[in-house]
Amino acid sequence: MDVLDLHQEGVLVLEIREPRLEARNAPEFRALLVQRIEQGDELIVLDMAQIEFIDSSALGALIGAIKKMGPLGSIAIARISPTLERLLKLTRMDKVFPIHSTVEEAVEKLKA
Repeated sequence: MDVLDLHQEGVLVLEIREPRLEARNAPEFRALLVQRIEQGDELIVLDMAQIEFIDSSALGALIGAIKKMGPLGSIAIARISPTLERLLKLTRMDKVFPIHSTVEEAVEKLKA
């Protein structure tokens, strides 16, 4: 899985460089998130600007990660397409993961 990671003001930003998150790469996606959480990253922004499609396996990976995080921290989503935003609202994932239009906005909100 192609992911660029960097820290901005104490927040881990993971830029997902894949066009699709689906059954093929969802386990690797979940493992990546769990590994970062176990390493102590408590504030994570997922930059999903390059993602065109996400399926139920990837949504499950996101849910697994937020459960692993527990009350210790938070995961936010940034820069998603209108199609993905509709999907997250339809599945009510927008109630679980804050959605932001920019990475900078997501970082600021998580730090607050």
